[in-house]
Amino acid sequence: MSNSAKITFPAEWDDDERMDFMFSDFKENRDVNTTDWDSKMDFWTALIVKSCRDRGTVCVSLQELNKTLKRKEKSPLGLATVIQSMARSGKIQRESEFAANVDCGWLSWGVGLLLVKPLKWTFSAILGSSRVPLEESFVIIELVKEKAAELLRVYRSSEFSSCSIVSFQDLCTLSSDICADESTLCMALLQLQRDKQVMVSLHEGEKIVKFCLPGQERVSPVSDVDIGIYQLQRSEKLLGERVEKLGLEADKCKDEARILLREGKKSQALRCLRGRKRVEKRVDNLFAKLESIREILDRIAQSQSDKMVMQAYQAGVAALRLSLKDVTVERAESLVDQIQELCDTQDEVNQTISSGVTVAGESFYEDMDELEEELKSLLNESKPDSISGLPAVPAKNLQPSAEPILSSLPDVPQRPLNISAEQLEEELNRLTLTDSGLHFQFSSLSNLNPAQ
Repeated sequence: MSNSAKITFPAEWDDDERMDFMFSDFKENRDVNTTDWDSKMDFWTALIVKSCRDRGTVCVSLQELNKTLKRKEKSPLGLATVIQSMARSGKIQRESEFAANVDCGWLSWGVGLLLVKPLKWTFSAILGSSRVPLEESFVIIELVKEKAAELLRVYRSSEFSSCSIVSFQDLCTLSSDICADESTLCMALLQLQRDKQVMVSLHEGEKIVKFCLPGQERVSPVSDVDIGIYQLQRSEKLLGERVEKLGLEADKCKDEARILLREGKKSQALRCLRGRKRVEKRVDNLFAKLESIREILDRIAQSQSDKMVMQAYQAGVAALRLSLKDVTVERAESLVDQIQELCDTQDEVNQTISSGVTVAGESFYEDMDELEEELKSLLNESKPDSISGLPAVPAKNLQPSAEPILSSLPDVPQRPLNISAEQLEEELNRLTLTDSGLHFQFSSLSNLNPAQ
């Protein structure tokens, strides 16, 4: 039966002219028109992968593709060429080849899912021939990797995540939403075993799957301890289901006794109550066994935690021993002494440098003082002892004949001058000598305001 109703075809699927070209066979020689050849090959390759993804499967055969990709009662003529091209590029692989590349323990499953008849064939038998067997099943590598990753994610988020080993039947139930059938689940498990994420084996005729624990890079082989834990977990589950079933049976006996008592059938009601007591006693016994199993599982989990802690301690001790390999108390004391000696040397150097700078500074200031003294002596030497060329200072008071000189002077202020002794001293220093005699510059004095 065709599954085309479950596939979403591209928009060009309704273009008759375009589809006539796509449904035609490939030219024998690609070099005749590489563009048309490649466009047709890309179209069918993408559509094959998409059709399988839409249907939730990872395997496909030429016979199935002829039905799935049929359009207007016509099947594509070049699908065999597309299959060969995908096989050459590694996008698909025969189911038997895919299974043969994994641990041969898988082949003991049988169940008709993994075909072993074509295992002796080589891929060259297909690649070198234009004929692809219609029933030959091929695995699409891209899709099987997607399914494997999704299956691992579902397991780790389920109630079985605390169990390293899960039965195949429980795994079928768990993966019913992501794997379309049992064959798809097997392909996903094959890929996970390829990636060293699961280990599949048989225990007393039952297929079991061991998953890689979080934090581990690869799964370890199934050991006797794993089998023992798995059996305890199975016993816990079965006992729990049995206890629950007996509890319902005890409640049923109680309800029947109540009904019989209302109907006046006291003896029958007593028999129901006695049956209820027997059931409750069995429940108590089973519950005690269940608690014992749970205690054992708790102890195992605790021992595994203790083992991890011990391994962590051992790793820490080894790392610490390695880091302290060349470290001793004597060497540490020697290093401390050397550091102290170097610090003392540095302090002495700093003190020497500081004292040298101080002496140089004092010498500098002494030189400056000497220069200042020399400068003052030069200034004193430059001052004349007497003013040559000037008339002698008269011994008597000035006569009225000196009136023209006095008339050039400013008027004597009538009020006290608002001037300090320092300003007067400065003004006196500004006297200048001229060829005709002393000339007083009282320009600044004339601008002074009298004190109010």
